[in-house]
Amino acid sequence: MPQTQSSSISRVVSENHCPARTFERHDGLTVVHQHIPHSPVVVTDVWVNAGACVEPDEWSGMAHFLEHAIFKGTDRLGPGYFDAAIEGCGGLTNAATSYDYAHFFITTASPYFSETLPLLSELLLHAAIPEDEFLREREVVFEEIRQSQDSPDDILFEVTLDTVYQHHPYRRPVLGTQESLLGRSAADLRQFHRSHYQPHNLTVAVVGGISELEALDRVDHCFQNFFPNPGCPRVNITPEPPIHGVRRRELAFPRLELARLNLTWTGPGIDHLDDAYGLDLLAMILASGRSSRLVRELREQRQWVQGITSYFSLQRDSSLFTISAWLEPCFLEAVEQASLHQIHRLRETPVDALELARAQRQLCNDYAFSTETPAQLAGLYGYYQTLSRADIATQYPQRIQSLQPDNLRQIARQYLSLENYVVTIGLNEQ
Repeated sequence: MPQTQSSSISRVVSENHCPARTFERHDGLTVVHQHIPHSPVVVTDVWVNAGACVEPDEWSGMAHFLEHAIFKGTDRLGPGYFDAAIEGCGGLTNAATSYDYAHFFITTASPYFSETLPLLSELLLHAAIPEDEFLREREVVFEEIRQSQDSPDDILFEVTLDTVYQHHPYRRPVLGTQESLLGRSAADLRQFHRSHYQPHNLTVAVVGGISELEALDRVDHCFQNFFPNPGCPRVNITPEPPIHGVRRRELAFPRLELARLNLTWTGPGIDHLDDAYGLDLLAMILASGRSSRLVRELREQRQWVQGITSYFSLQRDSSLFTISAWLEPCFLEAVEQASLHQIHRLRETPVDALELARAQRQLCNDYAFSTETPAQLAGLYGYYQTLSRADIATQYPQRIQSLQPDNLRQIARQYLSLENYVVTIGLNEQ
């Protein structure tokens, strides 16, 4: 039976000039709240520190599978009841699972906050996962896996991860495989749920037209009676060793009109944010927008690629810096060498002040556009609190603006090696 816990959310963890305040209950449950008085809606986004990274290899896919199974109800709420109740209030709900987290959110008009929050907490804390629903939902997950295997870009991304990471759970697909899921039972999924969906793993972000007092009171009231923790097999995550040499993988796909070229480096995790934000800037300078270096040279001038982009993907432990191009196969070697040439420039020559200012302005604008709504803010706070601390979420513009040309050159030298990276190529099957 669930354990009844008497607790109150009272300790302020952090403020730090952040418009949201973070609170921690004695059992570890964290609440991040921002009151937006003029907002007619409230978003509750519950983040769970139990993504695919907590799975041993033989349990691969369980975190994502659980995301599906949770919506199948509890002993009190039958399958479909939650969705119907949220829709009946005119609200929206969804969920997602990644390597470092799973999260579940609802958006409703503010007057429905107290009515809908108990339903969400009931699902998350007391998922029943009966045998028949387990088998039925497993087929839904299998179909997702089959769809991903029909996508050349999805397959190439999975191969890239498997080539970059030799030991870390990031090397495995979040969806798992049919083989790994066939080896698990409904009892295993219940064990996974009851082990990981515990208060110390939860962050509840509440943003919108709801007062702090009401938000804290309702969260504290609803997030009680957790199941006892039965324990679960855990993965021992060790630091991923650096890439040595150039690792190459090539795949052939039927009916692939354009070749794919991915160049990938590993970057810092959440503990080295200034370096991570520097790589955000370098990605913007390399291949984001028509005035970026690789877009201008390879698409606009030489016309070697149909499209090229660069991005930095922040993760808790080991992040990814990638250059991706869509092109005719005859240009693969030339585009790889041109990309390395631009990285060489970043390593040796400070970025021009105007070029840096353009990239900083664009990233700061992107940040502003992505923090306009309660849903965006709740997601941002929940993400950062799960990986580190919620208050650093609002520091992004200032930290981006503080980086100077010499900082970027040192970051490029540290992370963007010309001798150590991964190349994955997708070609049309002959």
